[in-house]
Amino acid sequence: MRSLLAAGVALAALLGLARAAAAADFALSANDNHTTIIDGKPLGIRNALPDTLSVIDLQSSPPRLVSSIDVPFSDIGPPMALAIAADASFALVTSSTRAEAKSADGTAPDDRLSVVDLTVSPPRVAQSLHAGLGASAVRISPDGKIALVANRFEGTISIFRVTGHHLDPVGKFSLDNAKSQPVGIVFSHDGSFILVSRLADHMVSLLHVSGTTLSLDPRPITTGVTPDTIDTNPAGTLAAVSNIGRGDGDVDTVSLIDLQATPPRTIDTIAVPSGPEAVKFSPDGKYLAVNCINGTLKPAHTPFFNTGGVLGLYAVQKPDAKGLTTAGTMLRKVAETGDGGWTQGVAFSRDGRLILVQNMREHEIQVFRWHGGKLIPGVTIAVPGGPAAIATPWP
Repeated sequence: MRSLLAAGVALAALLGLARAAAAADFALSANDNHTTIIDGKPLGIRNALPDTLSVIDLQSSPPRLVSSIDVPFSDIGPPMALAIAADASFALVTSSTRAEAKSADGTAPDDRLSVVDLTVSPPRVAQSLHAGLGASAVRISPDGKIALVANRFEGTISIFRVTGHHLDPVGKFSLDNAKSQPVGIVFSHDGSFILVSRLADHMVSLLHVSGTTLSLDPRPITTGVTPDTIDTNPAGTLAAVSNIGRGDGDVDTVSLIDLQATPPRTIDTIAVPSGPEAVKFSPDGKYLAVNCINGTLKPAHTPFFNTGGVLGLYAVQKPDAKGLTTAGTMLRKVAETGDGGWTQGVAFSRDGRLILVQNMREHEIQVFRWHGGKLIPGVTIAVPGGPAAIATPWP
């Protein structure tokens, strides 16, 4: 009982500091307990345990799991189904699928959106809402007034008004293609537009934002085959997009979009190992982490199977004078290391020295230290479920 009380006090102090001064280092990990993959195909788990949300203390050395609660969540989609408010007072978690014993694959589309109160210890689900079928990426506007959810199985974006810690549904915006599969969302730095990745029709859409009203820009942005996860750098000048391709074992790509250009456009694309599930800029914007599944979901008898994923770190830099690219900014690989199977989201500690990687297969978060130009493996943190979305209060 004494140890439980101490853990509760520690969690309260951790989250309290984050709310008061945005000075505490913690991350949230959303964990799926109802999905598995057999021979490359997602399947539901019978009699599954509840999905969970875990608090990871990054002030501790080494980082440690502090608390976990039950929250509906799904791995299906990019690792963007989790967002934390700028003041760290609440989090939003979406669920794109749920267990369904009567379906052929054991799952069914889900639309749940949970508001998690972080002002109490342990955190608790304060509100449950419905977005759209296949609720995937969720993001909060820079001014904190609206939240948006990409609904993969509807081709829509759900719009919510945010008041304090409470969300009210406003409506949905249709992308005019129900099969476009929107999965990723990021806001521009000033909140005037969003980028939406569309898996099925291979484009990134720009939508203008005015209050709670969205409008589609007529010019799509081309990045690569099957654009998935999106992230913006802290300065708001660049976006990175992972293009996960056809999943056939070929190399895939990551693209940079210049957000300062009028209109925004793709300026660089690089080859990466297959299945770039996550892209994440470092807090100083100097690096981009790219986490690749690397064939770990393929059947073991195929030539494309690998036992581990690949974490790469890329410098975000100006091309040298003799470079062949005309891009104003480019990516250059500076470090690479192996990680786990079915690898998912990536997060940096506030100082950028630690990199957290979610390994779905192992039900763990793997911690790497970025030091001396190398990615140095550290501890692994067991979590209750397959971790597949991770977020911090800082960009």
